[in-house]
Amino acid sequence: MPADASPRPVLDLTADSVAITQAICDVPSVSGDETLLADLVVEALADAAHLELIRDGDTVVARTNLGRERRVVIAGHLDTVPINRNLPTRFETVDGERYLWGRGTVDMKGGVAVQLKLASELADPAYDITWMWYDHEEVSAELNGLGRLARNRPDLFTGDFAILGEPSNSRVEGGCNGNLRVELRAYGVRAHSARSWVGDNAVHKLAPALERLAAYEAETVEVDGLAYREGLNAVGVSGGIAGNVIPDEAMLHVNYRFAPSRTVAEAIEIVRDLFPEYELTVVDEAEGARPGLDAEFAQRFVAAVGGPAHPKYGWTDVARFSAMGVPAVNFGPGDPLKAHADDERVATDQILQCERALRSWLSGAA
Repeated sequence: MPADASPRPVLDLTADSVAITQAICDVPSVSGDETLLADLVVEALADAAHLELIRDGDTVVARTNLGRERRVVIAGHLDTVPINRNLPTRFETVDGERYLWGRGTVDMKGGVAVQLKLASELADPAYDITWMWYDHEEVSAELNGLGRLARNRPDLFTGDFAILGEPSNSRVEGGCNGNLRVELRAYGVRAHSARSWVGDNAVHKLAPALERLAAYEAETVEVDGLAYREGLNAVGVSGGIAGNVIPDEAMLHVNYRFAPSRTVAEAIEIVRDLFPEYELTVVDEAEGARPGLDAEFAQRFVAAVGGPAHPKYGWTDVARFSAMGVPAVNFGPGDPLKAHADDERVATDQILQCERALRSWLSGAA
């Protein structure tokens, strides 16, 4: 090994879950670069005789096969958004509370660390468990490792209940909003800006759409007892050819986060009706997921963790489980408001709280 090379990291799952969180956060795994972390997960669990290990690309599955009456699927993603001077991690105390700072601490390696520790230690759980750690969650849906696994091995998704370790302040968040992204296009006529009256400015034609969005009051929709707050926003604008040319085309990128009581098709029609004069192109879509809390097994989990349950405003992969008929909730340490932030940080007590709650429930003690 060259003198200036760093030693290859090792995951010690006998450490506490806070230390494991720090260790896996300090292994950079921006979407598309998850291979090393996936390798380390496989190596750390290789000697766990109670687990069957399966690998699909950079997605790792570990499952018990104990013949239990119920099976729970517990999943978390290994990738993060890009690093921005927030690795390596560090500990810091704010207002008397200890935090671990750094990329991935909230979204969602704190949850993954808890899962890895429990997967290693729970050799005799009350339910059979399928653990999933997957790649490419933070990028476009067609790359998502969980989606790829569902296509390649749908049998692995068999279960009575699923838990996704997305940050939820270590409380249960049911379902998720749907997600729709569209491009609105306006067209005009090019001309020299010195003689603009002979042209037709496409950028100016976006003004009514922007005014409509600025004035739009998003709904809060109650679904199965949880209130989902919607959002409709401009997230990008493009247009223009040169500093002295009237543009003949302009595009407004709009994102609609819609309640899980609506389908993607209904969401598209809502946006189309709001902007009838524009050419509309759908560039990304994802169905939401209803809370799934009407299932008796889910209710037992909420009671064990301590309620009440809350809605998940962002889209998460609980929607994939819901589409496959498996009730699913979000449950993991970290404040969702700090996900992707440059000052991303998780309270260490939340990591330990999440571990205690999951361990108790999976062991049948709660």
